[in-house]
Amino acid sequence: MLDITQEGTEKKVTISRGDVYYQEVGEGHPVVFLHGSGPGATGWSNFASNMAELGEKIRCIAIDLPGWGKSFPVKYNERDHHTAVREVLDALGIDKAAVVGNSMGGAVAIKFAATYPDRITHLITMGAGSPQVKLFGAADGPTEGLKVLQQGYRDPSVDQMKKLTEIMTFDSGNATDALAKQRSDNAKANQEHLDNFIEGLTKPRSGMATEAELRSISCPTLLIHGRDDRVVHYENSLYLCATIPDSRILLINRCGHWAQVEHPKEFNREVASFVLGA
Repeated sequence: MLDITQEGTEKKVTISRGDVYYQEVGEGHPVVFLHGSGPGATGWSNFASNMAELGEKIRCIAIDLPGWGKSFPVKYNERDHHTAVREVLDALGIDKAAVVGNSMGGAVAIKFAATYPDRITHLITMGAGSPQVKLFGAADGPTEGLKVLQQGYRDPSVDQMKKLTEIMTFDSGNATDALAKQRSDNAKANQEHLDNFIEGLTKPRSGMATEAELRSISCPTLLIHGRDDRVVHYENSLYLCATIPDSRILLINRCGHWAQVEHPKEFNREVASFVLGA
């Protein structure tokens, strides 16, 4: 396990629309980590503990997507995350990388794989949504988890972030007070990010890969999902697996929306094995 700090791993790269911050740990096969859409989400808050272990085997690059963390702000209709990921790889001189995405980051990773098939070696998602199937999830509005997430943008207090971290996890013991404070501090650090997200709630949903795009994905794909996910139901990964040709599912019981937080050893082992073929 590497001894890493947020300050010691933080870097910045400038792309066409502004500065993108990221954390980098380790050497070897490059693996890009993409966080979810929750208030206060960053590459570090989502993947710090995973990078400390995985950094011994691979090159971990955890990006703060535009509109989150210290990266440049964007309004909802200006989001072009999969292109931003490609520009970051260009700036870093990386030809191909594996891409790992949680929730919104999973949707971005999927769109990236469909749009830039020559730039991705492996696709891994955790709790990603799909453009179809709503048999068990919410059919006419946000799930209970997404409702709490959205409220966190309106009220980024520690108390609200505690509710957020609890609904993201199966075991509330993983929703620590320290994590809630970290997410609250991150969210309050940039009011423009909060305002832009709230404004976007009134906009039609866009940016998700279509069924045709899903069928076009050619890289090996691993779909990780928590059996007890209250934010994005695991039926979404069932659909993704039925649609993406070279895909398989890892469904984890007693696991919520954050598989990498609740089951880090298994997550790290599966990512390393899948990417390195070990």
